[in-house]
Amino acid sequence: MSQLTIALTKGRILKETLPLFAAAGIEPLEDISKSRKLTFETTSPDVRFLILRGVDVPTYVEFGAADVGVSGKDMLMEHGGNSFYEPLDLNIARCRLMTAGMKGRELPKGRLKIATKFVNIAKRYYAEQGRQVDVIKLYGAMELAPVLGLADEIVDIVDTGNTLIANGLEAREEIATVSSRLIVNKASMKMKHHQIDALIDAVASAVGELAA
Repeated sequence: MSQLTIALTKGRILKETLPLFAAAGIEPLEDISKSRKLTFETTSPDVRFLILRGVDVPTYVEFGAADVGVSGKDMLMEHGGNSFYEPLDLNIARCRLMTAGMKGRELPKGRLKIATKFVNIAKRYYAEQGRQVDVIKLYGAMELAPVLGLADEIVDIVDTGNTLIANGLEAREEIATVSSRLIVNKASMKMKHHQIDALIDAVASAVGELAA
């Protein structure tokens, strides 16, 4: 049986993903949190894990470096296209992708300045609203952009909303509800069909059990 390579997203998503795979009978042979390695063999001899940044998981799966991946829907939307299958919503790491701005401050008329790391999503969203925008790419401290006049609004992930409130911002429009998804390389689905189908069924059962 050929080996399946599964790309996992590090951080919060990883912590919520590992119990699902454990329930499906697949666990890393080492403690991932205590290692600097990026590849891990598992209790299933034909499965190995890759540990990647969330932004890289869709690319690894699209080009076949990984057969299967776990990625937030926000990253899949930003990546765009239909270059892989998305057979399963894992229903973990749930949050919302939203616009936000200074509390009580109306948007100026005309062209807007938008700060975000989700450049493609922001461009599509504001185009659908009929607004012209200049998108400023930031990787962190998004909330500072409206405070310091760098941007009129931001597009970012909102969980509790406490960080926005602490910086004088308010959440505005919801662009999407986000959760983590299982994605599959299209060629792998053909070549390793039985293995991947069995994996999807086992993980889907685990998702159902944890939700019950």
